[in-house]
Amino acid sequence: MEKLILSEQDIINAICVYTARKKQVKPEEVEVELMYDDDTGFSAEAFVTGRKQVLVTGNIIEALRLWLDEFLNEDPFAGIKLELDDEAGIIARIR
Repeated sequence: MEKLILSEQDIINAICVYTARKKQVKPEEVEVELMYDDDTGFSAEAFVTGRKQVLVTGNIIEALRLWLDEFLNEDPFAGIKLELDDEAGIIARIR
């Protein structure tokens, strides 16, 4: 049974914090677009100071682990599964 479901906005927030730390900017300076493709799976584009960075599924999971640990005080090594939901968009199920 799932312990927690993270919304698309939570995933975006996690990627903003993750990218901001890597690029040494404020999270508010990062724009994120989540994507899903049948062939390549989940990915995201992060825009910082006019430059685009593509994040693959592994990067998104890494960002979610940071979010779980530091912002939600949850186990960062719990199982994380990204899913495409018809109504909610891209969500993450945490076990």
